[in-house]
Amino acid sequence: MTTSRLKDTYVAEVAPALRERFQYSNTMQVPKLEKIVVNAGVGEAVQEPKALENVLAELTAITGQKPSVRRSKKAISNFKLREGMPIGAKVTLRKERMYEFLDRLVNFTLPQVRDFRGVPSRGFDGQGNYNLGIREQIIFPEIEYDRIDKIRGMNITFVTSAKTDEEAKELLRLFGVPFSN
Repeated sequence: MTTSRLKDTYVAEVAPALRERFQYSNTMQVPKLEKIVVNAGVGEAVQEPKALENVLAELTAITGQKPSVRRSKKAISNFKLREGMPIGAKVTLRKERMYEFLDRLVNFTLPQVRDFRGVPSRGFDGQGNYNLGIREQIIFPEIEYDRIDKIRGMNITFVTSAKTDEEAKELLRLFGVPFSN
């Protein structure tokens, strides 16, 4: 099985550049991308169960992996929500699928966004992870525009082994993630 283009780039270019910039004494200290989590909340699934099926199909098309259904932990009467009702979907990508998804996201999907000036750099959580919110699922080429019932957003989380936000930002920047500032 061949490795993805981004994995080869990490081994050949990204890891040596990070080791040189941050002066790591050991190659195991170099930060790496551990997983990418794609999460979509479907609040209207409480009234309309078909909405969840559509989101599951869209996430499967985007990521190439079957999403898991997320269920509510608490009952909230104002939203007519009972404990255990399905309210979202999540996909965790690792290894080859993770690199393939990141490659498509950075090089094909994000440049198609209208008036795109880069992703905001304020999405770091202080522990080396980055969160990116996407407002419309139609920016992905795998989604057929005619078949969607409603425009929905999603959250993409990049989990890295970096200890600081600066290291994580440099890692993602070397992978080609276009930061706005």
